[in-house]
Amino acid sequence: MIRRVNAAGLFPPPAYAHASVVEAGTGLAFLAGAVPLDADGRIVGPGDPVRQAERVIANLLEQLQAVGSDLTHVIATDVYVVSSEPADLSAVWDVVEASELSTGPHASTLLGVACLGYPGQLVEITATAVVPQEAGRS
Repeated sequence: MIRRVNAAGLFPPPAYAHASVVEAGTGLAFLAGAVPLDADGRIVGPGDPVRQAERVIANLLEQLQAVGSDLTHVIATDVYVVSSEPADLSAVWDVVEASELSTGPHASTLLGVACLGYPGQLVEITATAVVPQEAGRS
């Protein structure tokens, strides 16, 4: 269903793949950006990108479960971090790498950005995932 590929002539990626190939006819879920909000709409971990990344991963898992998938079926992500400091991006990437997202591993892009949609938001992750056939399709 998912074939993860690393190009032999490129530097080996840490905890992600260069590409993910999905067979035709497979269910795909295109998820809105997961954000570090709690169920009441409050920012979790104000000022703390690591804590926010942990909440974003938890919220991403909720989104995936709602469509019958999980973190291991993610084929691509974009990870946004409000920072121009490589150390901040690395700290957030460590959270991604420690999650089941790296089980695949998926194709990913890590970006430092100027701002995100909610006041105080430091991290957001968008994802595309396979929906396993056993989860059914509507």
